[in-house]
Amino acid sequence: MLDTITNRQFEIIEAAGKILSASGVSGLTIKNLALEMKFSESAIYRHFNSKEEIIGALLAYLAESMDKRLEQEFSNHKNPLENLEMIFASQFKFFAQNPHFVVAVFSDGLMEESQKINAAILKIMQVKIKHLMPVIMQGQQQGYFTNAITSEELIHIIMGSFRLQMFKWRIANFQFDIERQGRNMVDAITTLIKNESQR
Repeated sequence: MLDTITNRQFEIIEAAGKILSASGVSGLTIKNLALEMKFSESAIYRHFNSKEEIIGALLAYLAESMDKRLEQEFSNHKNPLENLEMIFASQFKFFAQNPHFVVAVFSDGLMEESQKINAAILKIMQVKIKHLMPVIMQGQQQGYFTNAITSEELIHIIMGSFRLQMFKWRIANFQFDIERQGRNMVDAITTLIKNESQR
């Protein structure tokens, strides 16, 4: 996807993200997209066959770019706590630079659209878990994180906290510093999940 998407297709999915963030699924029409981009509806159809295909491309782009970004930034030389902080620093930095893609954190209305879109949303979740699970499991094995809670439950807590932070930013119309607030969130989470010996 990252290698095959054209510049124009990327511009279209960026514009779609802006409309989805501002107006939801009902606001994303080919007509509104053409107005946002200041060219004809037929020009949109030259790149995508439908609204569903545009949303699917947006979600696929986000899953693949997140996977690639986190693989590049992950370091075997860091301890699990540092890698956990890195994962979220990378995510908050990306969304600070691309707030119109925040819609990918939520499935509001998207899951009612089609099975293809459901599969694309699931892919994003799987990519997050793919990078979080080894860090959490390694942290528990090495005594950084508590073993009083299973790794699956820890991931639910962490991902839920991230989603809530992004929701607060979205309803505040992206007006506060998400990277700073994100660091505060990660500090709070790590305080909660650290093993007693690490506190």
